Amino acid sequence: MTALIIFAILAVLLVTGMPVSIALGLTVFSFLFAFTNIPMDSIALKLFTGIEKFEIMAIPFFILAGNFLTHGGVARRMINFATALVGHWYGGMGLAAVVACALFAAISGSSPATVMAVGSILIPAMVKQGYPAQFGVGTVATAGGLGILIPPSIVMVMYAVATSGMVVTGPEGQPILSASIGTLFMAGVVPGLMLAMMLGATTIWRAWKGGYPRMERASWCARWKAFRESVWGLLLIVIIMGGIYGGIFTPTEAAAVSAVYAFVVAVWVYKDISLKDVPRVLLDSAAMSAMLLYIITNAVMFAFILTSEQIPQALSDWIVGLGFGKIGFLLMVNVMLLLIGMVMEPSAIVLIMAPILYPVAMKLGVDPVHFGIMLVVNMEIGLCTPPVGLNLYVGSAISKLGLTEVTKSTFPWLFTALIFLMLVTYIPEISLSLPRLLGMN
Repeated sequence: MTALIIFAILAVLLVTGMPVSIALGLTVFSFLFAFTNIPMDSIALKLFTGIEKFEIMAIPFFILAGNFLTHGGVARRMINFATALVGHWYGGMGLAAVVACALFAAISGSSPATVMAVGSILIPAMVKQGYPAQFGVGTVATAGGLGILIPPSIVMVMYAVATSGMVVTGPEGQPILSASIGTLFMAGVVPGLMLAMMLGATTIWRAWKGGYPRMERASWCARWKAFRESVWGLLLIVIIMGGIYGGIFTPTEAAAVSAVYAFVVAVWVYKDISLKDVPRVLLDSAAMSAMLLYIITNAVMFAFILTSEQIPQALSDWIVGLGFGKIGFLLMVNVMLLLIGMVMEPSAIVLIMAPILYPVAMKLGVDPVHFGIMLVVNMEIGLCTPPVGLNLYVGSAISKLGLTEVTKSTFPWLFTALIFLMLVTYIPEISLSLPRLLGMN
């Protein structure tokens, strides 16, 4: 009954069109005033202690690094490199879009930013080359989802923050530790590359079927030139992943290093951004960071209420008592997250649903790293499904196509992503192979 009351309040507030962050906060305070005797001073303390976690600092730094590289010409140089590599294949520019999205995803951590950076250059270029606009926007909108799967990923940081500190037990009553950001980053590498290849295969098939143009094969000299021009951006991938695995710095410190590196590359190496443009980039990053941190603050409060009322534990016992096995539970979670992903933003979904579903998954013997990657793939698909799919809106703005037409354009690649979701869900080794090989899990 308590759970029904809490979620009923939240649902009513969300239906009114209220922002998720404010709806979460009002839900918490409405329930506190009406149904509990929890002192308000403890709530005020929780508001501050909830965002004191060191890992949260990674979010504004990754956002800042991504903005420096997005406002600069890093995306354009990566696109030139990707085009030189695969432009001569069937649907060469579409395939180059998938490769460019994968490369830019490895330095941005954001899907909408990846779609904007790659799509604003490649979609008009593809139309000029004779590709239908629908083909271009369908490719970029779905491949842009790699931005939250290929590390660094802001959504992975959200999952780690949402589940850290939770006291959960496994199927035999043993305590389960939450997944670290570094382990999640490594776990996203193989799934990210695998999905990029599957989306690339879909792009080639669609281009071959439609008879779309191919580019001339670039010479090795042209490929080397494109690589040299993009190498400063590509080095950021090596710095982040190599630094974390090499034990040189933590993921949070890696985020700070990436922000400084992106600033140096954009301002002094490529010189795409002048010093007078830096305050604008900082302001944009601060605004985006403040929005996410405000959501996190209210989500922490929401998780606090759920925990204090022992709702996750009760839900865990109830689902286990229903006889749901691991396979049935994971299928139910996928369906639920795909539906929620149609109407909510990924960060908010992870912060709300992870504290609820995580104890149940651990009780059924699901690995916390595997479960996190599964959630991220669901969020990736949600970014490409209406009515609130952010990638669709970005693609629509770039291509000048209506939202309905953009949505239809994504269907072949979206179907591929759903197949990939089933593979990731029921073959944990896809997510866990690299962390286990590196001794991280």
